[in-house]
Amino acid sequence: MLSTYKKRIIKELGRVPEEKMPKLYKVIHQITSEFISKTKKPGKRGSLKGLWKGSSIDDSLFFEAKKPLFPL
Repeated sequence: MLSTYKKRIIKELGRVPEEKMPKLYKVIHQITSEFISKTKKPGKRGSLKGLWKGSSIDDSLFFEAKKPLFPL
């Protein structure tokens, strides 16, 4: 049995012109994807922590970019 809210949503959808349905679908898809919890896929990183581990910074590039912003 449909809940009251689902009935209301379906009723509102019936009022939308057919040519607007593709745009409406995109909006609804975006909204529902925000409400549905996503599970983490194996092998995918959850954060960027440790991403640059072992990397070094080229100081000359840093100082070259800094010159126009902070002239002496």
